[in-house]
Amino acid sequence: MNKVIILLGPTGVGKTGLSLLLAKALNTEIISADSMQVYRRMDIGTAKPSLAERKMITHHMIDIVEPWETYSTGKYIEAVKTIFERLAGQGKMPIVVGGTGLYIKAMTRGIFSGPSADWTLRDQLLALNRETKGILYDSLKALDPEAARNITPNDTRRLIRALEVCLKGGAKMTEFQRSLTRPLPYEFIKIGITRDRRELYRIIEQRVDAMVKGGLIEEVRMVTELICEQNRSRDSGGTAVDKHCDSACRRTDQKFMALPSMQAIGYKEIIRHLTGETTLDEAVDLIKKASKRFAKRQFSWFKKEENIHWIDITGLEDLRDIFDRIYPVIAGLCGIIEWKQA
Repeated sequence: MNKVIILLGPTGVGKTGLSLLLAKALNTEIISADSMQVYRRMDIGTAKPSLAERKMITHHMIDIVEPWETYSTGKYIEAVKTIFERLAGQGKMPIVVGGTGLYIKAMTRGIFSGPSADWTLRDQLLALNRETKGILYDSLKALDPEAARNITPNDTRRLIRALEVCLKGGAKMTEFQRSLTRPLPYEFIKIGITRDRRELYRIIEQRVDAMVKGGLIEEVRMVTELICEQNRSRDSGGTAVDKHCDSACRRTDQKFMALPSMQAIGYKEIIRHLTGETTLDEAVDLIKKASKRFAKRQFSWFKKEENIHWIDITGLEDLRDIFDRIYPVIAGLCGIIEWKQA
């Protein structure tokens, strides 16, 4: 069976730089498993590999759709399947890099095939939520108590999707989840990168500061203005995506903020700053806190994944040192006999 390497771990741990050295050493290509890097123009806030890095090593599943569009896990898997097949035909082991657990789960264990998005229903559910706080969670508890136990009452986006599945799919979300699609037919070598929590949090804080200094505020302003322009240019027969963006120029509008792209950490916090709700310092602090919480959730998610070979790189900052620690493990697991220099 052909092998696929999955390099996973929390945000900020150092996956991107390491993946470049690994791909060079193995003469292969990189597939992003980051649900926010699929959006064009959202470069700084999603920590995409630079254009120079993407020229050095071929990357896939980056810059797929516009920020006002949606992209499903099912579409992601279909696209990745084609890339895997091509690389396998060339005798190459793909390197999947990212921290979106759902993408990795879909590859290795399969996903459920639920109903497609219904923007009219979603708008109705959002309106109900504005009128009666807590109604979405209470409704889901009545329709699918098991799903409700796994979603927090304030997670509007996931509550709406779970209700949409129940109402449009004719079955509970949990029932769909129990009838998973098949995993992709590859042997997945899962390498987990970890650091001491305090060290990781320090790196996260430094990275957020670098993002702000590197132009995050200007990027968020540009992306939100593009979404607003998309809304203004739609005609009366606009698409479902256009209708989803209705009232987008009011940046605090719930439908605008419910766009999947606007769930990216950093964007919603900077939007609050741009609309005068917070100072820049407050927004930056919120980004740092959200990033740390996200890293913690990623650790919890990956603990549920089986057969991950965890490698602790605490204290290592030089990419060559990290590579030297990790490559022998990958070489052993993949049956690589000859040492290849990156």
